[in-house]
Amino acid sequence: MTGPLRVSDGEGHRLLTLDRPDKGNALSEELTDALDAACVQAVADDVPLLVLAGAGRHFCTGFDLADLEELSDGDLLARFVRIEMMLDRLWQLPVPTLAIAKGRTMGAGADIFVACQRRVAVEGASFAFPGVNFGLVLGTRRLGARIGDGPAAEILLGGRLVTAEEAVALGLAQRVIAPGEEAAAIAAGAELAARLPKVTGRALRAVLSGPADADGDLARLVRSAAPRGLRDRIMAYRAGLKTRTSAAPAQS
Repeated sequence: MTGPLRVSDGEGHRLLTLDRPDKGNALSEELTDALDAACVQAVADDVPLLVLAGAGRHFCTGFDLADLEELSDGDLLARFVRIEMMLDRLWQLPVPTLAIAKGRTMGAGADIFVACQRRVAVEGASFAFPGVNFGLVLGTRRLGARIGDGPAAEILLGGRLVTAEEAVALGLAQRVIAPGEEAAAIAAGAELAARLPKVTGRALRAVLSGPADADGDLARLVRSAAPRGLRDRIMAYRAGLKTRTSAAPAQS
C-alpha cells in the first residue's frame, strides 16, 4: 500500500510528490503529516534541494473537504492548526526548496507554494486563496511577505484566480515553464542550490524568509476560526462554488 506522498532522491535533489491525484492532491490529515515529517527528514539528511510537485493534473487543491459533514468546528480547527504548523516549518526550512505548480493550486495548496523559496508555475496553472471567504486567516502573512501587503489584500479580498503569468508579474512565482519542462526546472534549481556554500545559503534563506512569527500566525488562525459555525461557513462557501460552477456558461 502506498501513502499519499511519494519521496524519491535524484541528482542534487529530493522530490516530494503529493500523490492523491483522484482528489486533486487535497490535504488530508495523512498527507499533511507526511509533508511535515518529510520536511524534518530533509533537514536530518541535509538534502541539497527539496522539490515539491503534484501527481496528476493539479499541484494541490487545498484542504480536503471530503468528510466535512462529519467534522466539528473543533476538529476543523485542529486540522487547520496542523496545516499551519507544517507550512511554518516549510517556510523556515534550512534547506533550499522548490515548488512546481500545475493545474489548480488553491487554498492550503497555494500556501505550500508560497512557503517555498523557489516557485515555478507550469503554463495553465492558476492560484486562489479562498480561506477569507469563510473567515479563515491561514498563510496570509507569508503571502504578504512574498508579493506585498497591498497585492495580497487585493487577491484575498477579491477571491479571484491568479494566472501563471500574473503570478510571475506579482512575484508569486519566479517563472513559467511549458508542460514537460519540469525535469529541466528541477535540474536548474539543483544547479542554483549547489552554487552557494551551505552556510551562506542558509543565512540568505533566513533573511529572505523574514522574521519567524509562528506563534503570531497560530494565534491569528485560531482567532479567525474560533467563532461558532466554522463548518457551516465552509459548507456555505462550497455550496456557492457549486452554484456558480453550474450557472457558468459552457465553453465552446
